[in-house]
Formats: sequence, structure tokens, C-alpha cells
Amino acid sequence: MKLLEGKNALVFGLANKRSIAWGITQAFHEHGANIGISYAGEVLKKRAVPLADSLGIDFVESCDVSSDEQIAQVAEKAKAHFGEIDIIVHAIAFANRDELTGPYYDTSREGFRMAMDISVYSFVRLSHAFQPLLRKGASLMTLTYYGAEKVVPSYNVMGVAKAALEASTRYMARDFGPQGIRVNAISAGPIRTLAAAGVGGFKAMHRKFVDMAPLRQEITIEDVGGTAVYLASDLSAKTTGEVIYVDSGYNIIGIPENFDDD
Repeated sequence: MKLLEGKNALVFGLANKRSIAWGITQAFHEHGANIGISYAGEVLKKRAVPLADSLGIDFVESCDVSSDEQIAQVAEKAKAHFGEIDIIVHAIAFANRDELTGPYYDTSREGFRMAMDISVYSFVRLSHAFQPLLRKGASLMTLTYYGAEKVVPSYNVMGVAKAALEASTRYMARDFGPQGIRVNAISAGPIRTLAAAGVGGFKAMHRKFVDMAPLRQEITIEDVGGTAVYLASDLSAKTTGEVIYVDSGYNIIGIPENFDDD
């Protein structure tokens, strides 16, 4: 059964075949969605275009989400190509690498501004630009992480940005609700993506994750893709303003069990 047959979906933030956006794109394709993708700049074009071609996706656009003009241009192109939109996926986050090591209080003013603009405000602005194109029953979703809820070493300004992103999800869910449009966030466990590579100590944290998570299983981009299909489909018709965890249950654990005795 194809849950997204006849639905038009846009996925923003495709970086490479290991990115969560690619896992979501593949899952949407398997469930029959008409898909368009967006990537950030020429550097990522050589990776994004072949991936889109492999699925027969012919709407592939570059978009600098820090530019209102570029967002508006992509919205106009999407209107011409699709007419109306049913699904928008915001899989975009960025912070300067040097902001993701050392103490959070060393965050620079410009680093803070950039993280908030690209990781948070871009979701708000994309939603604003595409609002006239959204069908009733449309689904907007973004990607967050547990560092929004609890302190994660070296996640620093990205944790603060993700907290703002989750708050934005709730406020937009309230605003879009009367239009019959849902807004949710997926909080994925640690996955070896290009973005994760910039977080200091990520490899060590990733190794410990499986031992602590109740399901004792790593998270894959396919796992996140499955949850995205649920949120994009009519199965989640009454779910909005939520943060859905895909983390093998890691977020429910307070204290690890494997303490060594003194």
C-alpha cells in the first residue's frame, strides 16, 4: 500500500546518500509521492543531482535558506511545477565547526546568529513562503535532536537552536491548525551524517548510544524515513505540534545502568 500516492512533497536539505533527507526522500518515493528536492549551493549539487536522477526526480533546486529572495524563487518554481504542495520537509541545520567544541559560553555573536537563522528561522520562512501553496491536510516537518532537551557535550549552540526549532514547531502548529495543516518534528538518535561529523566527540557518543538505548539498536536514515512517511500521510491526520522520537528509546533513560562499582 502506497501511503503518499498523489501527494506532492518537497525535501529541503539533501546533502549526500548518508543524509537523513535522503532516507526520507527514498521512503517518500517508495510510497508514491511526487518529490522535489533542494540542496545548499554548488558544492552539494554534484551529490544531490545524481541522487535525484536515480529516483527520476526532475525538480531539483539550489536554495540558500538565509536568503528570503531565494526561498521565494523556489516557491514560485514549485508552484509552476507542482501547483499545490502536500508535504514540506525541513532537514537543514548549520553551525560553524568551532562553535561545536569547548564551552557553550564561548559562542560568538555571529555564530549564534547564523545557527539560529539557518537552523530555525529557515523553517519559519519556508513555511511562510509556501503557505499559499499548501493543501488542506498538508504536513510540515523538521528534524531535531535530544540536545534540545538535555545537555549533550559539544552540541553547544546547536542544542539551543534545536530547542528554538521545537518551540517554533509548536507555535506554527497552533497557527496552521485552523487551515488543517500539521507541523511536527522528528527527533532522531545519533546517525553518522555529514552534519554529525562536525560535533566534537560524536564518534564516542555514537558508540555508547547502543549500550544505553532500550532497544540496543542503532538508528538509520531508513528508520527516520519510515516515521516521516507516517507524519506525511493521512495516518497522522490528528497529530500536530509534536516531537516524535526515533532513537531506540534513548530519551527515556535517566541514568545508565552500566556504572562501575567504586
